Amino acid sequence: MRIYNTMSREKEEFIPMTPGQASIYVCGPTVYNFIHVGNARPLCVFDTLRRYLTYTGINVLYVSNVTDIDDRLIAAANEQETTVKRLATRYEKEYLADADGLNVLRPTVMPRATEHMDEIIAMIGEIIDGGYGYVAANGDVYFRALKFEDYGKLSHLVLDELESSRELSTSLEGGLKEDGADFAVWKAAKPGEPAWESPWGTGRPGWHIECSAMAKKHLGATFDIHAGGQDLIFPHHENEIAQSECANHQTFARYWMHNGFLNIDDRKMSKSLGNFSTVRQVAEQIGYEPIRYFMLSAHYRSPLNFTMDILEQCKTSLERLYTCRENLAFAIDNAGDTGENLLAERAAEARRLFGERMDDDLNTADALAVLFDFVRDINTLAADSCKRVLLQTAETFDALCEVLGLLYNRKDTKVPNKVLKLVEERTEARTAKNWARADEIRDALDALGYTVEDTPAGPKVGRK
Repeated sequence: MRIYNTMSREKEEFIPMTPGQASIYVCGPTVYNFIHVGNARPLCVFDTLRRYLTYTGINVLYVSNVTDIDDRLIAAANEQETTVKRLATRYEKEYLADADGLNVLRPTVMPRATEHMDEIIAMIGEIIDGGYGYVAANGDVYFRALKFEDYGKLSHLVLDELESSRELSTSLEGGLKEDGADFAVWKAAKPGEPAWESPWGTGRPGWHIECSAMAKKHLGATFDIHAGGQDLIFPHHENEIAQSECANHQTFARYWMHNGFLNIDDRKMSKSLGNFSTVRQVAEQIGYEPIRYFMLSAHYRSPLNFTMDILEQCKTSLERLYTCRENLAFAIDNAGDTGENLLAERAAEARRLFGERMDDDLNTADALAVLFDFVRDINTLAADSCKRVLLQTAETFDALCEVLGLLYNRKDTKVPNKVLKLVEERTEARTAKNWARADEIRDALDALGYTVEDTPAGPKVGRK
């Protein structure tokens, strides 16, 4: 597999540090509100990366954090007249409900920032001891960004070009910083805010240090892949690298993956711009699965434009997949031991092409195209194939859909005896040309939530 590494700006062969194992850290949500549709993109994209690596036989250790203490949480808690802990607990629960709805696998580890204060404080201590951190007059602790010679290597920024903004940042901090590029790793306690004891006084961590400490705790000083949205490249991921490599004296992450923005009206969807829809709002209108499909319909690094019309098209595409799988199940039930073997060759070719597309920097858009070519082959060849081949085809179809996290809303295909008896009676009525009785039975089946379709192989029963 080759993935585009933001650090090198090139596609590189993915070679895990430990053969057969992959360690991945994905920046998770700050739980102060419902997640919006833009937040769902990295959720679905990197869940698919995890699924594909697992499909290829790699054991994945997948860590995705929850930020349960930061400025936005404190502001939201004050506005709603509640505590930060209560607010974070509520929206973590809502986040998990949305993630489950999108069929996102739960992380191997889902660390919370507030549960890692010992690790955070220890890392800040290493940074200060190494000369990369200093305590300001008010008790804040800052990281000396420019002392880290490789600062800017991920975002490829030239710090001299940011001179004016650095000066402005220094003035806004009241002269507490040595340089405007410096950033807080510890913030001194303020009245009414959650705080923890530290060697520098009571306070709370800066946002960037939280991920550095949690990643080290659960993945080690160096791990395989760090992933997140494009908006996190600078300053969040740039600062994570600086902190971690100065504290640990090792490469932080070996590969960096970032998904492109989700846009609405050609502008990035974000809470700060106010141009967002929550995942929950959209799911109530159209369901969760079309949202997941939408996130995979373009290459993950490309910008993606959000409209409800496009989601409706995604829903229609999903219906094609569901219909194909239902047809395949019907063909299996009615197949004999003899028949054509061509579909077996097409299934093998679909697996091969699907793997090629996914190996090319997780190209889910082209992988979906392979899947729909396979759908066409199934619809054309299933009726003439033997049961053994059809079972193999179903196994391939299900495996490819599972990698993409799709078709997870398949209804129970077992038909109750009561329904089967009605279908049999309807067949007898049609044989006797008692069309009125046949129509009555069809209406009865409809009332029970079932459809019946007459095919050359016999009646095909499905759920509405």
